[in-house]
Amino acid sequence: MKKSRVLALVHLELKPPDDPARYNTGVEWKMEFDVIDTLRHLGHEVEVLGLDDDLSILGAVVERVRPQVLFNLLEDFHGVAVNDQHWVSHLELLGVPYTGCNPRGLLLARDKAISKKILAYDRITAPGFAVYRKGERSACTGELRFPLIVKSLIFDGSVGISQASVVASEKKLLERVRFIHDDIGTDAIVEEFIEGRELYVGVLGNDRLETLPVWELRFKHRPASTRLIATERVKWSQKYQRKVGVQSGLARLSTAKREEVESLARRIYSLLELSGYGRIDFRMAPDGTVYFLEANPNPQLAYGEDFAESAEKGGVSYEALMERIMSLALSRWRR
Repeated sequence: MKKSRVLALVHLELKPPDDPARYNTGVEWKMEFDVIDTLRHLGHEVEVLGLDDDLSILGAVVERVRPQVLFNLLEDFHGVAVNDQHWVSHLELLGVPYTGCNPRGLLLARDKAISKKILAYDRITAPGFAVYRKGERSACTGELRFPLIVKSLIFDGSVGISQASVVASEKKLLERVRFIHDDIGTDAIVEEFIEGRELYVGVLGNDRLETLPVWELRFKHRPASTRLIATERVKWSQKYQRKVGVQSGLARLSTAKREEVESLARRIYSLLELSGYGRIDFRMAPDGTVYFLEANPNPQLAYGEDFAESAEKGGVSYEALMERIMSLALSRWRR
């Protein structure tokens, strides 16, 4: 790829220090450092802009740097997750190519209920669900069958998910919904819990799509009393990961099932109008039925995390992945 002037956009509190000696795998700004350091090693001219709630600085920096591509690593704005679509709309108006998903794809994928309703039109299988809105009378779960899992309607990254999220009674259901409303601060989505395997599929592309190898979450020492789910501790606590032996790696599937899951991921990615790169999450029941859980535009890009590891297994090095993501931004803009 031709060397480019890149403006990396990061949250101010996650702007990596200039001294790489302070880097280790436990820092909060690991992803930001990994991306920026890799781009520089590839020969790109990279400037980093840390943003908080003041957008006025962005236009001035773009005017000064005149970047050929914006590498977008922001996940929300004003601390509000659903503002990511508005933030990216602002990038569209700047007239500079940017990495990751477009505003429409972010809008459709962010709300787990909206995405499932859209996909239901095309007969894509998903767990039965109901939405409990903050400040409204409780939704009716109707024909939903226990056990159920209670999640934030809009947050990803397993925010608010623990073993207590899986409930087997009306009393526990309402308690967990109240937790999502009061402690997490969002509406709640309640889904039928699918026993089985947790599968992730990374997708790269705008129109012509490439799926990365199907990835699977596993535990070596999971207590028998717990469910196989990606809780917050499973995602973010290294101590807990070591305790239960969290492993993620290539899913052991038959060729036919692997092709089915990869094809389904590409189809969902297209139907939700995603672009750049994304990850589609599934549960596979013991009978082989594959259920769509959620779509994650702009997933975690840190070196060693699931998306990058899956790409590596598929023959795409971390360096090549970063260049591919930038190339997709440029090609989408030219189109």
